[in-house]
Amino acid sequence: MPKNTSKSAPKPSKAAAAKSKKPYLIGAAVLVAAGVLGMASYQASAPDPKPTVSDSASSAASDPAADAHPELAKLARRDAKDPLAQGRADAPVVMIEYADFKCSYCGKFARDTEPELVKKYVDNGTLRIEWRNFPIFGAESEAAARGAWAAGQQGRFWQFHAAAYAEGAKEKGFGGDRLKELAKEAGVPDAARFAADLDSDAAKAAVKKDQEEAYALGASSTPSFLINGTPVAGAQPMDEFARVIEAAAKK
Repeated sequence: MPKNTSKSAPKPSKAAAAKSKKPYLIGAAVLVAAGVLGMASYQASAPDPKPTVSDSASSAASDPAADAHPELAKLARRDAKDPLAQGRADAPVVMIEYADFKCSYCGKFARDTEPELVKKYVDNGTLRIEWRNFPIFGAESEAAARGAWAAGQQGRFWQFHAAAYAEGAKEKGFGGDRLKELAKEAGVPDAARFAADLDSDAAKAAVKKDQEEAYALGASSTPSFLINGTPVAGAQPMDEFARVIEAAAKK
């Protein structure tokens, strides 16, 4: 059987579950379509011999259009000033990534697959990647998410992203001093502003917004993706992403 390619989220508290149902996040029609992402997340974390996300991805790869949901595609923000995104705001394909900096599979995707996607599709204007902080592994996950957001306020999100996902970085943890080291490594110019932004209400609100969006979609593992409304769960191989992206670009 294929290896599991995602990390499962701990079961959310009753309060978190209630928040995930807030109507301002997504409408009823989106909730129906979003069940597909929840199922893909489940398959990604299910033990053998139950289906894995590779089965779901293979199905999407053979006919990606069949798994596309226009309601989910509308979750793309397409904000040209979004520091947690890369690629043209008007790119024909948007990939939304829900991920956690403590997730090993997220790190694998960031190191092995994402750079290829950027080179092949972002650089030529086909693809836009929009990051969503989806911390699911406790306080350090939350802190790393806020640190990434804070770095983004100074235009260094993707550099922080690279530093936090570097080989062996996760094992060093994401405590306060470590986050400052990562910010320095990422070239964040104003350390004092970074520290203030890190613990700001704005950082907490931004992370919470992304997290609630993911839970509302039924996502239960990281990384999880939406590619023009087509759900893909787990750190799939480059070929799987390429098929879905190219199918979406042709529509």
